[in-house]
Formats: sequence, structure tokens, C-alpha cells
Amino acid sequence: MNFKSLLTAVTLGASLSLSAVTVDTRTEGKSLDHYWETGVGAGRVNEGLRSGWQEHLADVKEHCGFKYVRMHGLFHDDMFVYFKQPDGKVKYNWQYIDDVYDRMLSMGVRPFVELGFFPKDMALPESKTQFWWKGNVSVDREKFGDWHDLIYAFTAHLVDRYGLDEVSNWYFEVWNEPNLTGTGAFFHGTKSDYFRLYKEAANAIKAVDKSLRVGGPATSNFVADARHDGEILDHSKSRFFSADKINKQKWQGVWIKDFLKYCEKENLPVDFISTHPYPTDYALDPEEGRSKGSIRYLNSLHDDIEWLQNALADSKYPTAEIHLTEWSTSPNSRDCMHDLLPAAAYIMRANLDCLGMAQSLMYWTFTDVFEEKGGAENFFHGGFGLINFQGIYKPTYHAYRMLHQLGDRLLHYDGTVAVSRCSDTGKIVALAFNYPVEYESHVPGAEDHHKYMNASPKHVNLTVSNLAPNTMFEIELLDSTHGDVSAAMESMAVSESPTREEIELLKNISNGTLKKVVCSDADGNLTFDEDLQPWACAMIKQI
Repeated sequence: MNFKSLLTAVTLGASLSLSAVTVDTRTEGKSLDHYWETGVGAGRVNEGLRSGWQEHLADVKEHCGFKYVRMHGLFHDDMFVYFKQPDGKVKYNWQYIDDVYDRMLSMGVRPFVELGFFPKDMALPESKTQFWWKGNVSVDREKFGDWHDLIYAFTAHLVDRYGLDEVSNWYFEVWNEPNLTGTGAFFHGTKSDYFRLYKEAANAIKAVDKSLRVGGPATSNFVADARHDGEILDHSKSRFFSADKINKQKWQGVWIKDFLKYCEKENLPVDFISTHPYPTDYALDPEEGRSKGSIRYLNSLHDDIEWLQNALADSKYPTAEIHLTEWSTSPNSRDCMHDLLPAAAYIMRANLDCLGMAQSLMYWTFTDVFEEKGGAENFFHGGFGLINFQGIYKPTYHAYRMLHQLGDRLLHYDGTVAVSRCSDTGKIVALAFNYPVEYESHVPGAEDHHKYMNASPKHVNLTVSNLAPNTMFEIELLDSTHGDVSAAMESMAVSESPTREEIELLKNISNGTLKKVVCSDADGNLTFDEDLQPWACAMIKQI
């Protein structure tokens, strides 16, 4: 079977034809910021002490280019940071954090520091907790001063250890999703409590040095109702919209405008705004399953960033950066779509559609060494990671690896084809992908996983002109039979404790994208004229 027949072998129905596109390599183009590489998420800091986590980070740094890692649990008790002495004084211990940060920095990856949660001696005595590892989230209003002192001591230690020139390149984000309150949530306190928490942290950080960057409020998610208008999350005001109505609502960020007004009133710094724009409406569902299927449309990310831009423009902080510090197809760590091919095409489309709108869009997460709900019951379980626990690549990994290959000048983008050039080498790299029109009304979710391949193929006709004759290119294809391990998993009787041989076989399959080498013709034209099956992603790279 030849390359083209492999491209079309499993397509269903008539192919959607696109207009032929010709891109002249002499086109000046525009700056292409790889903002998707600014950062990526991980579960909690303590997991960074594990060899598997470190191996996966080294891999995504090399092949996906991520510059920062953001993770929960910095001050959790398993990091042994905070010791209350019998005389009431506090002794700080940074060696566990130092170990994780040292290893990250040795790989060329910086921390995007998430400040949280509370050490047990700083939380309320009967603190509510989050996750299997029981992060303390109940604010003790008598200990805001202790929180300030902790942040000051921690920041001063970082500057002392790594130097101001280094740490001034870091970001300090106060807490994680404090708007999600109540039992099992991320913050047991009020909106005002969080604002005070931010005030103490921001003042402590700037007291160490004013060049250090601080921001928040790290809220989740965008909503179209009044559930977050008060001091705490009010489930009685939650509305869940059917598929025919969800994209007709007016969505807005949570706490953002109130946060900016508070910071202006208190004369506080806001170097960046952070929030989590998942394309869903169930960041925290009080009734299990009630909001199933509440998934927004493809352009929801663009809409949400545009809302953020307008909110900042109307505030005292119009130049604050925008960092979207968590994002994927859903905030559910047991959503099988995270393991499947459609998520790869969604990553490419969403990131390219929002070029130039934010400073980061951080995928949550790079690895399935991740224990919010404890250890997973299956080794493929819908975990957030680009790489599974055993080191097997998911299609999402290949999406970021291919995006990383793009140059720094964008010559063309039309929602299906992106053509770039590297300023240093002059070489051309293009991506072509099929995000089917059937899924533009809602991002694919777990409920689609049995039917998602019943979507339209897409015919792509791209010509790159004004190359030198016989310029060599490698064409690489990611589709349901190349680089997607899920099909192989269905046909193999792999146990839930796979052998070393099975793991090695699955790793090879997961890395088995289809590749071929082609050349431009005698006139210096290279033509890619192919049918892409649903969700397939192709890279055309000059070599």
C-alpha cells in the first residue's frame, strides 16, 4: 500500500475539498510566536522527585520545547517546607523544592511557580483537603501574616540560591482555582479571602525585588451564569446548557474584573492575569453527570482570550500578560479523549487559531505520573498527560512535537494548513491537519469516542513555490494507524500490568508515525495533494 492510499484508507464519505493554496517562500510573513511552548502543567511538585517524571520532562523539553512547568502542592506537607517549633517560631526547609527545581533547571526548564497549598500548621486545624494526597485548602484568617512571611522567605531563598538574574525570569502565580470552593475544592474561603491572600503574597514577592513577576487569580472556568458572582460558589445559580444553546450564551472569566478592581484599589502589582479556559462548563459539577455534554464550540478559546484582552484594556493593567495556565479538551483526568487522536488535531487548530493573543497556553499536563485521584486503575485511563505512566506517547505528544518544528515566520494559515519559515536557516516547515467540520460546534469529548472517526475527510492541495530545484522534504503523518497506539491496544490482549516487552512494543507503535522523503520539482515547486482522514495531522519539513 502506498503513502497516499494509507492516507485515505479509513476515510468515510466524500472528501471536503479545499481551494488549492500556493505559498511563495519569498513571502515576508509575520512573526510566529510559539506561545504554546511557554509552559506545560504537571500534577504536584513531589511527583517531580520521581525518575519517570524526570525522564518524561527531559523528553518533552527536547522534542516539544516547553520552557516552564507549573504544578500544584509546592507547600504541601510531603515537601516538608514548614516546621512550627515549640517556642512558636517557624523553621523553613527548602531542600525538597531545591531538588526538583535543580533538576528542572539542569534540563533548561524553569518553574512557573504556583504558590499553594497551605502547610497543615498554617491552615485551619480541621482543614478541608483536595485530592488523594489531601492538600490543605482552608484559610485561617488569623494567619495571613504567616502566609506573607512564608512567601517572603521562599522568594528570598530562590534569589539567594539561583540569583536575581535567573529568578526574575520566573513567574509567581498565587494559588490554583480559588473560585472552586466547598467540599473537595481548591479553596475553603471567600473571594475576599483570596484577594487578601494575593495581597500578602504580591507584597512579599515585590519586597524581595520589584522585578519579580506576580499574578493571578488562576480561576477556572469561563461561565455564562451567576454562580461565581458572590463571595463563594453558589451552585443554586448554576445553569447547564443543552448543545443547541451552549454556544449562544455570553461567557466571561471568573473573578477577573473584581480581581483587577481590588488590585487597583489596594495599589497591588498585576504582572500577568492567569485563568483556565477549558472548553467545557463543568469544572466542578455538584451533581455527578448533570453537565455531561456541556461542551463549547471550537472557537470558545478565541472568544475567552478576547474577553480577557478587553477586561485588561478596561483596567489599570492594560499591559499585563495573559497566561492560560491550564488547558486541554476537558478538566477531567478520566476523560478518554485525552488519549485519542482528535485531541491532537484540536491542539493544532486551537493554538494556531489564537496566535498572538496570549503569552502562554499551557497544556495540562505533560505526563501521566499524576495522582490527583490517586493511582489510575488502567495504564491508559484518560489521564491528562502527553506521555502515559510507562512512557508511551499519545497523539497529543506528536501534536506538540510537530508544532515545535514550525519556524518563527508564518507565511500562511487558513485553519487547515500552516506554512512557516525559520529565519536562521531559511527552511520551510508546514503543518496540515483535518479538524472535521462536524466538530466545530463542540470540542470532541468522552461521549464521542466511539463515533469520532465518522467524520469528514479533507482534501488538501498545497504548493510551496520558489524553492531550489530538488529540495528535499520529509512528510510525516499522524493518523489512526500511525503514531496512535489506541487502535493497537484494542487488538492486543495487554494486561493491566504490561510486561517490559509489551511496553517496548507499545512505545514503538506510539512513535510509529508514517514518514517519506520527497523533493521539489525542477521548477522549485513542492506539492502536497492528499486526502487527510478525520483528525489526521501531517508535517511537511524541509531537510
